[in-house]
Amino acid sequence: MSSPVVEKESRSPLPAEVVVNDFSLQVATANGSGSQTANNVLMRSIFRMGVPVSGKNLFPSNIQGLPTWFTIRANRHGYVARKREIDVLVLMNPETAAEDARAALPGAAVVYEKKLGIEKLREDLVLYPVPFSDLVQKVTASPELAKLRKLIVNMIYVGVVADLMGIDPAAIDAALEKQLGGKKKALEVNRAALRLGLDYSAEAFPVKCRHRVERMDATAGKLILDGNAASALGFLFGGATVCTWYPITPSSSLCEAFIDFCEEHRVEPETGKATVAIVQAEDELASIGMVVGAGWAGARAFTATSGPGISLMSEFIGLAYYTEVPAVIVDVQRVGPSTGLPTRTMQGDVLLCHYNSHGDAKHPVLIPSSPEEAYAMSMQALDLAEELQTPVFVLSDLDLGMNNWMADPFPYPEAPPRRGKVLDADGVERLKDVWGRYKDLDGDGVPWRTLPGTPHPRAAYFTRGSGHTEMATYSEKPDDYVKNVDRLARKLETARGLVPKPEVDDRGAREGLLAFGTSHQGTAEGRDRLARDHGVTLDYLRLRALPLPEEARAWIAGHERVYVVEQNRDAQMTTVLKDEMPEQAARLVPVLQYDGLPLDATTVVEGVLAGRARAAGAPEVTR
Repeated sequence: MSSPVVEKESRSPLPAEVVVNDFSLQVATANGSGSQTANNVLMRSIFRMGVPVSGKNLFPSNIQGLPTWFTIRANRHGYVARKREIDVLVLMNPETAAEDARAALPGAAVVYEKKLGIEKLREDLVLYPVPFSDLVQKVTASPELAKLRKLIVNMIYVGVVADLMGIDPAAIDAALEKQLGGKKKALEVNRAALRLGLDYSAEAFPVKCRHRVERMDATAGKLILDGNAASALGFLFGGATVCTWYPITPSSSLCEAFIDFCEEHRVEPETGKATVAIVQAEDELASIGMVVGAGWAGARAFTATSGPGISLMSEFIGLAYYTEVPAVIVDVQRVGPSTGLPTRTMQGDVLLCHYNSHGDAKHPVLIPSSPEEAYAMSMQALDLAEELQTPVFVLSDLDLGMNNWMADPFPYPEAPPRRGKVLDADGVERLKDVWGRYKDLDGDGVPWRTLPGTPHPRAAYFTRGSGHTEMATYSEKPDDYVKNVDRLARKLETARGLVPKPEVDDRGAREGLLAFGTSHQGTAEGRDRLARDHGVTLDYLRLRALPLPEEARAWIAGHERVYVVEQNRDAQMTTVLKDEMPEQAARLVPVLQYDGLPLDATTVVEGVLAGRARAAGAPEVTR
């Protein structure tokens, strides 16, 4: 294809020094425009060039038409958190183009549909106007392809960006083939659009973008996937045999992925029949009720939902806690309250999950920060639920669940599932003179249980959500109730030693940073920036579970001040830490972000500096 004759761009200032493999690239389009394929091709092309990368999709909660943004973070040092500052901007949506351009930092590179006239708005940007609407007609001239123009035009901007930033066309072609799955006709037209964008940019823009991509070797052996798919794999390998769910963003794709995996790996070879039970229930109440029933019967069962679903499930969760039935609930958090911002991320369900149910209740909560942990903690949650005979939460969020993350290949589980204290007929016979369903024989708060159908006359018991004795008989006596719930509290102390330990990275500092879940990536980067740019050295603890392990308690007690980074308004994890360690409450300083966007390092830097200024009595500098 010959290069088009174009008007040379002359408004843009010359780029400053070249920056290699360190940028944030944002594409602004409209929901339903088909840009996701193009954006994933861009991200995977950079990944194929060996550069650490992540992709975050900011999309509306309606079906089609509203603005959407896709941000690619690439960094040679491995920082993949969202970066607040955008270095390269692609503007394809007329509805937001002016606002996006005005928000860009001076010197940012802006690729845009020429008809948008961004050059009239600012003179301090590096501008690359492209007549996308005219170019796309060259590769969609046939009536068959004309109706696909709004989809095909996206691949032209991929070509333009590739030329401006030095992305290897071979890497793009490989990513494109991977994305389209070998569909010959689709590949042909998209390749033509890609080449058109490359050729146009090569001729029209002799001065390239200062942010460049060069080959590295930092992604060899890694893969890209979202956290929901990783969780689904964990449940598959963890031996889950029952999945019940009701669709809700952003958790639906977890159960959908589990369905796909089971269709391939959980069928009898001889008959082709499924060896799992997967039920899309009529609502969240039904789904958690089925999980509790399956757990009572001895199955490994889970459900996945988000905050509104957890609210509806609370009574059944309390039933499982009080009757001591295993259940696993994945909460892929989104912004609340109410419907809130259903397609934005937040860590706003910490209190809702840890203290869920009316009355006195506390539950183990596992908090993954990566696809690797989403995979591992799904298996760990199934084990813990049975070992502790209680509901266990996996507290994910939209950022982890639905966005693209790099990950190492997942290890095949070598240990068998841990089923906990389950008595078969021989076990009942051995303990028949001392056993009671809710009797603590071992001092850890966890009783022995039998499963329905155990062939022993003393194996049966009545499961009741009302007051009961150690022998599972009905009782409303105050002493029986107090004894029972005190034992349940003792069980949580046992959980303290079983949940995943925190990860600690100390540098001998008197102050520390504490983060959890997907706040980790921005916090780790912010910590390095504080040391490099401000001379502030901080120790770091990443909390991976509740109740608070003893290692975390000791670490907090060993620091004069601890900045607790979390993505909610009310400092919910800080509240839990103060509840667990009231004597250390004055040491805990919240650093908060709750705008629905993934945490960025700048928020951490500003929050710590502001906290230090308050402690020193100096006036705060606000942005």
